[in-house]
Amino acid sequence: MRPLLLLASLFLVSSAFAAKPNVLLIIADDLGYNDVGFQGSKEITTPNLDKLAARSLVCTNGYVSHPFCSPTRAGIMTGRYQHRFGHENNPAWVPQDTVAGLPLTETTFPQLMRQAGYVTGAVGKWHLGAHPQFHPNERGFDEYFGALGGGHQYFPGDKGGVEYTIPLNRNGKDEAQTKYLTEQFGDEASSFVERHAGKDKPWMLYLAFNAPHTPLQAPQKWLDRYSQLADKSRQTYAAMVSAMDEAIGAVLAKLEATKQDENTLIYFVSDNGGPNLQAKSGTNFTSNAPLRGAKGMVYEGGMRVPFLVSWPARIKPGKYEQPVIALDFLPTSLAAADSAELTPKNLDGVNLLPFLSGEKPAAPHDLLFWRTGGPGGNNAVRRGSMKLVRLGKAEPELYDLAADIGESKNLAADKPEVVKELVSAIADWEKGTIAPIFESPKQGKPAAKKKKK
Repeated sequence: MRPLLLLASLFLVSSAFAAKPNVLLIIADDLGYNDVGFQGSKEITTPNLDKLAARSLVCTNGYVSHPFCSPTRAGIMTGRYQHRFGHENNPAWVPQDTVAGLPLTETTFPQLMRQAGYVTGAVGKWHLGAHPQFHPNERGFDEYFGALGGGHQYFPGDKGGVEYTIPLNRNGKDEAQTKYLTEQFGDEASSFVERHAGKDKPWMLYLAFNAPHTPLQAPQKWLDRYSQLADKSRQTYAAMVSAMDEAIGAVLAKLEATKQDENTLIYFVSDNGGPNLQAKSGTNFTSNAPLRGAKGMVYEGGMRVPFLVSWPARIKPGKYEQPVIALDFLPTSLAAADSAELTPKNLDGVNLLPFLSGEKPAAPHDLLFWRTGGPGGNNAVRRGSMKLVRLGKAEPELYDLAADIGESKNLAADKPEVVKELVSAIADWEKGTIAPIFESPKQGKPAAKKKKK
């Protein structure tokens, strides 16, 4: 009987690893490149993210497709450069606007995962359109709980702009905020993980924190933890990062308690680099060191982000040095779900699995592109370690990121042939893009209401 029992045991193990993995995508908001422990922060402690990093491939050249919020999310949701469908700006909070949002012509990540047999859920910040047609439940998510706008107050009852005080939303219905928002999002994500454990269908969960995006608000216990920081803005920001880390830890603990941790594919990124927001002391309270630039810029500090990929059943932890981008999450997840045939032909993202495993030693991407401000705006392109930056009509700048991660030495004059090739590459790429179909709201001003015809 013992050989038979051994064979049965081996079959169960192999079957478990052959099962479609759950997919958990965690997004931080405005997190500095050097503001988590696994990226080298000495000031801000993130034990839960550090533990996840130890079980992950840390992608040291990991990017998002835009240096600010909503366009990055549009790219993740489609696996395509958002410039191809005009989602290059942040949508204003105008619920009657049927244009400012992720275009309905685009097929979304959760729609495809649903076709692959998954239950799909989203918790947290949406920011992909205020009109009901853009609601997460209309774009492929079976379940949604969160804040539909571009940000929100963190404590119940706090006052702020209209967008930041709208009621939370559960599957299309208003719901009250009951606690510190980061903690509430962690609770909701943990509940989703527990409710769908052991069910017939695997699940995909999109967990999008609005932390540590402003307004700077944090629980006292975390403020006390960073009382040694003299700059109060830095102190509050650090507290917000730790509160997010604690919420992520609760979700990871629930995965482990429900025995789903081995076969869950987890991604972690920030939606862009830390913003260049000046504290009263005159110093910036986020850190993108050693990168140049910040949120909104096409230098590395704008879109090179902390980037983790974890799947203990399939991916060995370590470091991955080749450039990757969050557009890759969609095709990688479909391949992991043994549903690669569902992958649309027009994606810019690629399936990372053969690259992360070492099966394919080449780089996943020949070229990566970024643009803000539409055609004629600010561009960047990376090929290998060489990166070209062109700010409007200014002369192009060229950097070798392998030797100069801080983009401090402009090599354009020394390598004119490389400049010419990369400028040409941008021109070719832009032929497949369009101008923005809506504009970002003006900072400090209410969104303009459309005139009635």
